Amino acid sequence: MPPVTQWLLIANVAVYLLDSGGQLVGTFALWPPGSFESNFEPWQLVTYSFLHGGMAHIFFNMLALYMFGGEIERLFGSRFYTFYYFASVVSAAICHLIVTGMMGSPPAPMVGASGGIYGLLLAFGIYFPHRRVLLLFPPIPLPARVFVFGFAALELFLGVTGTAAGVAHFAHLGGMLGGWLMIQYRRNGFPFRM
Repeated sequence: MPPVTQWLLIANVAVYLLDSGGQLVGTFALWPPGSFESNFEPWQLVTYSFLHGGMAHIFFNMLALYMFGGEIERLFGSRFYTFYYFASVVSAAICHLIVTGMMGSPPAPMVGASGGIYGLLLAFGIYFPHRRVLLLFPPIPLPARVFVFGFAALELFLGVTGTAAGVAHFAHLGGMLGGWLMIQYRRNGFPFRM
């Protein structure tokens, strides 16, 4: 397994084990700024991604990181991969803050590596579009581009309809947006053409 992916896996699991009582949420989860109840600090744009809300949350995020991260790190190289992953994380955070601010949602913390994971999914779908990915439920093999497009469409639908409350659907899409911007930068340099 490439080094950055391995480090991300270890760091996420270590933080999850250390935070068994949820004591890190107040300081390191992503809080929306500007409200009385808010604990927002700039570092939370990154640190939220190392916290998780439960065993299933971290299991599926780390499974996806293991499945897709190594392949993308080998393709991009460790340095660009690191920038790519954290650009997806920060983009997910910003998108979440904008959307929840526009919707007037009550201040609640956001946690999870899903923004970075969705950025990795996008890269996998773009660079390995015909690679087969097996769904867990139901176990159906799909081309990577169909798998990724399906996840993006599902997140958009769930976000717009407000289904599955408590899940930051627009953060997932924000992670994909950050990944897409980094791919455009990688292909065309800066300033890049859309």
